[in-house]
Amino acid sequence: MSRPSGEVAVEYEFDAELWQWQARTSSWTFVSVPQDMADDILDLAGPVARGFGSLRVEVSIGASTWRTSVFPDSGRGTYVLPVKRAVRTAEGLAVGSSASVHLRLLDV
Repeated sequence: MSRPSGEVAVEYEFDAELWQWQARTSSWTFVSVPQDMADDILDLAGPVARGFGSLRVEVSIGASTWRTSVFPDSGRGTYVLPVKRAVRTAEGLAVGSSASVHLRLLDV
């Protein structure tokens, strides 16, 4: 989505530890968005949230950039960001590692 002239993209930078969520037969690796940023995202993006309250984002960790979605996690009280295996491999990250995340909202 292109932005009108003068409108600034909504971007966040934070460090977060990778953690793993076990699904029935597979596992997923995430980072949690810091609470203050999650509150800000919810205020900005509430009306444009997609299925399950997800929001489209562009993310950079190290030299890796990709598009995905952040999802609200009521148990953690924040948004969570999936970090795919290709990124973890390329950036030398594992569960428990800390990652420097640059996150840009695409739909607000």
